[in-house]
Amino acid sequence: MNLPQSQLEIKVKKMREDAILPLRATGGAAAADLYAVCPTEGVVILPGQRVTIPTGVAIQLPSPAYVALVFARSGLGIKKGIALSNGVGVIDSDYRGEICVGLINLSDEPYTVQNGERIAQLAVMPVCVTAFTQVEQLEDTARGANGFGSTGSR
Repeated sequence: MNLPQSQLEIKVKKMREDAILPLRATGGAAAADLYAVCPTEGVVILPGQRVTIPTGVAIQLPSPAYVALVFARSGLGIKKGIALSNGVGVIDSDYRGEICVGLINLSDEPYTVQNGERIAQLAVMPVCVTAFTQVEQLEDTARGANGFGSTGSR
C-alpha cells in the first residue's frame, strides 16, 4: 500500500474481536480516537474512582524514533469530568501489548463508559533520543533555579 509521504504507517493488531481500530475523526485531527472494549452494560466509574479500560488493540511503532502518546478527550474531561488517571499515557516503541486507558472520574456524578465509546486519543510523535551526561555545573540563565510560577506575568 502506497501512503502519501505525510502519513506514517502504524501496524495495529486486534486483541479482542469487538475492538475498533484507532481512527482520526477528521483530516485535520492530530490524534486518532481510541475506543472502549467493555461489557454490554458498560463500566460505571464512581466519583473519585479510577478504572482501567481496555481498547482491544495493540500497535507496532516503526522504530525507537517514535512514541505513541495517549491523551484525554477534551469532551469527556470538560463535559463529564472524566480524565486520564496518569495524565498522559506513554507507549514505547517496543511495547506490543494491548493498549489500556486509565480513567478517573473527577465529577460528583457516576459515569458509565459504554462499549465502543471514544475514551482517549492516540498521537504518534517523533522521539529525541538523548544521552544524559553528568556535569559539575550547568550554564547560567536569567531564570536560574527559580521554580514554579517564577516566570510570572509582565
